[in-house]
Amino acid sequence: MFEGSDSEKISMEDEINRVKTGIPGFDELCGGGIIRDRSYLVSGTSGAGKTNFSVQYIYNGITKYGENGIIVATEERPEQIRENVMKFDWDLQALEDEGKLVIIDACSTKIGIPSQEKYVDVRPFDTRSMMDQIIATQEEINAKRALIDSTTSISFYLQDPAKIRVELLKLSTTLEVIGLTSLMTCEIVDERSPARFGIETFVTDGTFVLHYAMHNNVRTRTMEIFKMRGSDHSKKLHPYDITSEGFVIHPHEEVYTSF
Repeated sequence: MFEGSDSEKISMEDEINRVKTGIPGFDELCGGGIIRDRSYLVSGTSGAGKTNFSVQYIYNGITKYGENGIIVATEERPEQIRENVMKFDWDLQALEDEGKLVIIDACSTKIGIPSQEKYVDVRPFDTRSMMDQIIATQEEINAKRALIDSTTSISFYLQDPAKIRVELLKLSTTLEVIGLTSLMTCEIVDERSPARFGIETFVTDGTFVLHYAMHNNVRTRTMEIFKMRGSDHSKKLHPYDITSEGFVIHPHEEVYTSF
């Protein structure tokens, strides 16, 4: 368990409100899991594993905890996501066929290519359109978890920082109100900043930063829980591995370095 205060002793009520990610080592770092019906940002540089971490949360939710999920794919086509995670033996298509998972294709139409997906956001891009799709899908499969992959493409489309903040706040709030505990990915280019546009951390309830940096000619992977409202959490950097079965975080190992 992380070094902390009296809040290490989680009350029964707090335990009930926790959503376990099932990612080895992670739940221990934040008091037993993330808080239900809240939205969290997963940020990191290219290659850090943001999508894999977040899909693992969705996959574990369905296969370990009986909580159906929604993935909104804004940067990769759904078939790419399915193919990429098969290396972990995560058969997303099987979960879709069972009605436990929906992947919304919010990518193909935006880049002008046809989609054969069942769930496609075909209208010109706007967050209202996306929210309508999510609400309808959540009702259809009684989803409890969601992933928006990613907020970066949404923000690039909106451009204006003030509009980005308002629209992402609308999106995260809507997800919470309809009963979804959600992750949103965010690509960063500067290891010193947890957000690409500087405002994503303000519209979510927590931020998990995946570092993939070069040190002494070797790339190292480390995670930090940058922020988590309403919960105690580790304040340290912890190493992680991406194994043949997915993410494994090492909660009892610390990394002493600066970015």
